[in-house]
Amino acid sequence: MAEYRLDCLGEACPVPLLKTQKEMEKLKVGDVLIVEIDHSCAMKNVPEWARNMGYNVEIEEVDDGQWEVYIEKTK
Repeated sequence: MAEYRLDCLGEACPVPLLKTQKEMEKLKVGDVLIVEIDHSCAMKNVPEWARNMGYNVEIEEVDDGQWEVYIEKTK
């Protein structure tokens, strides 16, 4: 299992979601992608997409208005 980071700070939808989708395609099962987000639209769309794909998702607020979304590739 490896961890990867994706910096989407300062980017509005749909850019963070598109970057996340592209990055997840490269990962192996068990890998975790940590997406750094500071836009509320992306905060809704990225975790929702990941859950719909069947991935494990955890969200951590690291600062006021800034989050890290942990997405584990499960399949």
